[in-house]
Order: sequence, then structure tokens, then C-alpha cells
Amino acid sequence: MKKIAIVVLSVSALIALQNCSGSKKAAKAPAVISFDKDVMPIMQSRCTPCHFPPEGRKQALNTYDAVKTNITEIIARVKLPQIDNKFMPFKNKKPALSDSLINILEQWQKQNMPQ
Repeated sequence: MKKIAIVVLSVSALIALQNCSGSKKAAKAPAVISFDKDVMPIMQSRCTPCHFPPEGRKQALNTYDAVKTNITEIIARVKLPQIDNKFMPFKNKKPALSDSLINILEQWQKQNMPQ
């Protein structure tokens, strides 16, 4: 009888622990991506001088509104194969964006582009 009680308590404890670990995962929210803190440094390091006035002669991407308006195209172009003539950064003037930097841009877009 005692063995049955121990087995039942052990199984109950395991079930309870499994539920606890699942709620910790659910409670963990993704980090909020900020334009000023996360996105603008990417733009400054990879899109200058071509897209930053006064040197830049292309579509300006030096403000929140400009990047917000163009984020879909920005993401599409940085994800193109480097041999594509629409790939950015253009002709390897700057290093290509890493997957983690592209992910920051994609997450920012999914989060409705907070400033």
C-alpha cells in the first residue's frame, strides 16, 4: 500500500513539474526591438554613405519614418543572393548583414516598428 502511494505521489510530482516548466517558457516574451537602440545602428553601419545625406544620392534611410516606410523592401534586398544586382549593401561596399541582424529587422517589423 505504501509503495502504491509513493508511486502515485511521484507521478503526480512529475506531472506538476512538467506543467511548471511549460508555463515558464510561455511567460518568456520576446525582447522589444527599438529603432533607436537596435535598428538605427544597423542602418548606420551598413547603409552609409549611400543612403545617408548629404553624401547619399539614393533613397534616404537616415530617419525612423524613412526606414519604417521602406522596411519591407530593405529586408527583401538584404536577403537576396549577393550576386543579385538588387542585393544590398550594393556591390559589397559594406559587409552583408548577418542572419542575426536580418532577424532584428524582421522582428522590429513584426512588432509594428516601435521607435
